[in-house]
Amino acid sequence: MSEQNEHTVNSPTESSQRPAPQEILGQAGRRGPFRYGERIQVTDTKGRKNTFLLDPHGYFQSVRGSFHHRDVVGMDEGSVIETDTGHELLLLRPLLADYVLSMPRGAQVVYPKDSGQVIALGDIFPGARVLEAGVGSGALTMNLLSAIGEGGHLLSIERREDFARIAASNVDAWFGRHHPAWELRTGDFADVVAARVEPGSIDRVVLDMLAPWENVEAASQALAPGGLFLAYVATVTQLSRTVEVLRHSGLFTEPESWESMVRTWNVDGLAVRPDHRMVAHTGFLLTARRLAAGSRPLTRKRPPARGAYDEGGYWLPDDVKERTSTDKKVRRVLRDCQAKQPSDATPVLSGSADDDQDGTDHV
Repeated sequence: MSEQNEHTVNSPTESSQRPAPQEILGQAGRRGPFRYGERIQVTDTKGRKNTFLLDPHGYFQSVRGSFHHRDVVGMDEGSVIETDTGHELLLLRPLLADYVLSMPRGAQVVYPKDSGQVIALGDIFPGARVLEAGVGSGALTMNLLSAIGEGGHLLSIERREDFARIAASNVDAWFGRHHPAWELRTGDFADVVAARVEPGSIDRVVLDMLAPWENVEAASQALAPGGLFLAYVATVTQLSRTVEVLRHSGLFTEPESWESMVRTWNVDGLAVRPDHRMVAHTGFLLTARRLAAGSRPLTRKRPPARGAYDEGGYWLPDDVKERTSTDKKVRRVLRDCQAKQPSDATPVLSGSADDDQDGTDHV
């Protein structure tokens, strides 16, 4: 994979004002020539990518050359410029997959190869009512919002308020303003669902969390008959335990599970071969459908394999070797993210039933 990073604008008089909300939501509002305030991606001949916001006082500098931001404002997307050092640079607006890999992170992101599977095999459709838990840095959230459109509704739940605020900043930055279909709340999944979600009102539940099996019962209450439960987990033990709890609940169809691996190819004349590096295991996906009330799963033709789980204890990220950011890094990322949010930033709301001052209706 090519190198990507969020390039810091080198500005001697950087404005402290928040960017104005974008009139047209998302990429549809970024057609035409480059303008100040929008994100640009610069790619050199080695495939290295830098992503940053165009600023009236900005200056881009790299080993492959440099330019003032004002020199590229007004150019059409897809332009190739030559720097003073004789190097060529390609100018594009980043795709969502590019943005996810370059944006500030408080937690690990769901990579594009997995988020694409979530959207397609989870059948996330325009107008869908989706419940998401484990927002992280907002990568999957952006894909879900793009799929459901402004006519759907996405309720995202995150335990950590600092992660929720980082995610809100990343999502707002991508769409240019608060997405009208998005509601972001903090708290435990089961508590928020009990307080904020009408039973049987959700089309899809998407869980990206450490112990999704703990929330199978709450998810079953939220899902409409035929609704889809989808979990993204990192390890075999998490996968196995979630599948067994879904089976034992008697409320879902037989779970299906898989992983995807992506291998790019080098195509140059007769030299056609797979690249030496590939994106292999990042996580497992599993799905199951909610049965109608009073129905039972189809009888399994094979008896279940032997095995048991210890129901005691609370799982920690270290138990499954999950990489976590230090509190110091999260505070720094949060500070930088909040400084870039638009004036109509997405609010991070409490999921508590006692906190109804925001006036938000239930799903």
